[in-house]
Amino acid sequence: MITLDPNLNKYNWKRLTSLQVGRYAEYYAKMEFTLYGYDVYTTEVDDQGIDFVIRKSDLSYYDVQVKSVRGLNYIFFPKDKFILRKNLIATIVVFCEGKSPYLFLIPSLTWENPNKLFVSRDYAGKKSKPEYGINLSMRNFSLLEEYRFDNVIRSLD
Repeated sequence: MITLDPNLNKYNWKRLTSLQVGRYAEYYAKMEFTLYGYDVYTTEVDDQGIDFVIRKSDLSYYDVQVKSVRGLNYIFFPKDKFILRKNLIATIVVFCEGKSPYLFLIPSLTWENPNKLFVSRDYAGKKSKPEYGINLSMRNFSLLEEYRFDNVIRSLD
């Protein structure tokens, strides 16, 4: 019989480095897509902002960019790498201490109509590069509900 240490907090995200959290998020997302019957193809080089590709049929595929965040913080995608199109999706993994990860699936075309949650910033005349962002906060977190992975995955071709 296997017993677990009752003092071990499985979801102690603070003990992981940023690299470990990012890697966990990417593997977690890949496994969830696999559970829904998608083939997952890892890219050899992530120079275009694509972490992996998913495919369920010969007719369609999606490029997937995974972003992870501890707590409710701002997430962004550089516009020169995250070019809005029908077959590009953002997978967001939110790590809250003591809880299993929250997983969201956001079609890139969502940023065509920015709002208080999904923002488009061009930073004209500034040092920062243009970006698409997600303003994660306690007030905005409920707006992500419609993008829960289990809800959106069913709507993909």
